[in-house]
Amino acid sequence: MSRNTEFLVVFCTAAPVEAEALARTLVEERLAACVNLAPVRSCYIWDGKVNMDGEELLIIKTARKGFEPLKKRILELHSYSVPEIIAVPIVEGHEVYLNWVRQSVG
Repeated sequence: MSRNTEFLVVFCTAAPVEAEALARTLVEERLAACVNLAPVRSCYIWDGKVNMDGEELLIIKTARKGFEPLKKRILELHSYSVPEIIAVPIVEGHEVYLNWVRQSVG
């Protein structure tokens, strides 16, 4: 394992009907090495009321240096007016996997 903050995991939720296309675009454009999609239920306050909705959680692996272009592209494609885009540094990881991420995001 390698202690490293060169890489990020970015969390983004999306409506199920758009999540797969969003994930595919991010990978095809080499903004992400990999995007996992997982169904989730989200409870949140919007317009003063509590909502409970089914969404897809995109778990995006990328390089820190590519965060701004990734965020910009998500904002261009996402249907939400305020999409979740949260980045967490990867501080430990399998070096072979991290090398693959590095190569995959150009």
